[in-house]
Amino acid sequence: IFCLCVFLQLAALERQIFDFLGFQWAPILGNFLQIIVVILGLFGTIQFRPRYIVVYTVWTALWVTWNVFIICFYLEVGGLSKETDLMTFNISMHRSWWREHGPGCVRRVVRPSSPGILEDYSYVSVTGCIIDFQYLEVIHSAIQILLSV
Repeated sequence: IFCLCVFLQLAALERQIFDFLGFQWAPILGNFLQIIVVILGLFGTIQFRPRYIVVYTVWTALWVTWNVFIICFYLEVGGLSKETDLMTFNISMHRSWWREHGPGCVRRVVRPSSPGILEDYSYVSVTGCIIDFQYLEVIHSAIQILLSV
């Protein structure tokens, strides 16, 4: 069980890093809670604290549900759109870090045609990606689900 908890921690930490790079605040909060609850679950298992184990079990169900939502979000199931600012709590226009930095992606900044317009994400062109960013996000969530089950 210790090895499984270590894998859960490493997977959550890896995901936390890439969500921070993309300024995706909703997943950052979820990942932070995952890391805390896995530590509590491990402590509860080692010390045999039934309340901690129950909290971990309930959280695992919520964590799997959250990851299913992320899969549906990036695959645009049921009217969800990956183009919304839902993952950033509508604070900013940031998106998945993988959108511009995925394997094989070539990022090119296109200068605005009108002077005085600030450069933002609408002027970035990305080509040549081996795998689209939404599938990388889906893979991350599927790994989280597999480790949780």
